[in-house]
Amino acid sequence: MSLVPDTPLARRVAPSPNHGARRAGRLDTLILHYTGMASGAAALARLRDPLSQVSAHYLVFEDGGIVQLVPESRRAWHAGAGTWKGETDVNSCSIGIEIVHPGHAGGLPPYPDAQVGAVIALARDILGRWPIPPERVLAHSDIAPERKEDPGETFPWDRLAAAGVGHVVPPAPIRDGRFFARGDAGQPVEALQAMFALYGYDLPVTGIFDARTHAVATAFQRHFRQARVDGVADASTITTLRDLIAALPPG
Repeated sequence: MSLVPDTPLARRVAPSPNHGARRAGRLDTLILHYTGMASGAAALARLRDPLSQVSAHYLVFEDGGIVQLVPESRRAWHAGAGTWKGETDVNSCSIGIEIVHPGHAGGLPPYPDAQVGAVIALARDILGRWPIPPERVLAHSDIAPERKEDPGETFPWDRLAAAGVGHVVPPAPIRDGRFFARGDAGQPVEALQAMFALYGYDLPVTGIFDARTHAVATAFQRHFRQARVDGVADASTITTLRDLIAALPPG
């Protein structure tokens, strides 16, 4: 299949064979990833390797260069096993952007300004063509909290939101007070789990702060309360979650 770029922002096209037909439903989600590899060249090779069975629609390099690998109309293989708001085939309803970055294993350095600017420009271009609401611009870790950490707690979601990309609120200040952590149980934990599930996370309401709840709290902090990422549901985490839910559009 020849690849005609969907955006004028693409520096070039480098077709990947790793895609298929989208299944029934709307394209209404944008997922951001980091590559977690030593170089952009290595990441590009992997995303184009048929044996890897991995791809994304776009790859954004450190200098802001954008390469398109899969047509937006096709189902790229970027999200893997994950769920958001009950949707388990996230690949079919999403566009995936891979960002060249060494990830947690590489020390989680800051994202270069040129790269962040390119991600913002690309995301705005995509959002101008597809009905993707702000609250469905997500991290890979949001949809797969027990498997994934990307794009990590140094990714500047606030800069994206200031440019009209994504959904954030000012994180509540960290302070002393009551918190919930692994092993806790009871109605307050049920309420917390219900709030996470209402926002979109795949979390059963069991009333037990188990490993899954810890993973979801960690993923939430990586995206929305980055100052401390420990999986403990402290007052700052809970208040930020409450404020995010309150800021959702009606319905």
